Amino acid sequence: MTGNLAISATGLIKKFGGRRVVDGVDLAVPKGMIYGVLGPNGAGKTTTLRMLLGIIEPDGGTRTLLGHERPREVSDQVGYLPEERGLYPAMRAKDAIAFMGALRGLDLKTGRKRAVALMEANGLGHAVDSKIRKLSKGMAQLIQLLGSVVHEPELLVLDEPFSGLDPVNQERLEALIVAQRDRGATILFSTHVMAHAERLCDRLAIIAGGKRRFEGTVAEARGMLPMRAHYVPHHDGAGVRELLPADAEHVGDAWRFTIADTGAEDIIRKLIDAGFGISGLSIERPGLHDAFVRIVGKEALEAGK
Repeated sequence: MTGNLAISATGLIKKFGGRRVVDGVDLAVPKGMIYGVLGPNGAGKTTTLRMLLGIIEPDGGTRTLLGHERPREVSDQVGYLPEERGLYPAMRAKDAIAFMGALRGLDLKTGRKRAVALMEANGLGHAVDSKIRKLSKGMAQLIQLLGSVVHEPELLVLDEPFSGLDPVNQERLEALIVAQRDRGATILFSTHVMAHAERLCDRLAIIAGGKRRFEGTVAEARGMLPMRAHYVPHHDGAGVRELLPADAEHVGDAWRFTIADTGAEDIIRKLIDAGFGISGLSIERPGLHDAFVRIVGKEALEAGK
């Protein structure tokens, strides 16, 4: 199994000032996947990523990056977008991208050529020769991201990549992440925004309080919660409530209730037989946000604000 992993970590620990910011985290990131690390602010996501990359050393545990126990030995095969953004404001956009590629071993001529192609493919062709200082914050952020992929890395690590982007640039970033995965790269990104993870992740880990609370697919996370029904009777009345589960709530002209593992068919049949009928019925699957709140707990979410 290890040969199929881009990243493997066991029992990672990091202490700051005597406090365990990361407390025994395990991760296994398969090659060729988009893998999300989710958690509230202060959960330990950034510290975990930095340990995986070898930027900081763990106080305990082990990790391998692309099969190497010393992550910096394979830094040229990795693209990294840190949480803190930073570009030289006087550089032209294509030169900034080429420069970042050069730091990973790509020659500048090839870097500039790829930079132009990447910018044109991502709707930024008009800004190829623009100085970084002239770009919007969102465009500059995309330039830095393109700089992290220009050398065509085997592994791409993105720390809160969607932070500060408007909806248009968020869509561009999502498309770029998928394109990198389709190219064959492995993508590991951290976020506290569930919508991006729900759309993108092949697998994910949820971290809170420095500990890993969940690992699996989006469907597996959502499957931890039961489905709910939204039922509108054709004829409402006091008798409806007696036929519904104990957690049923009356909201406007509709009833909302949890569906048991056996399904909703028996309840619906009883409602029809009793003459209440069906004016509207929908089955609502819980979203990743709902699962996240259940896994992490409201206390941890409040502590991370």
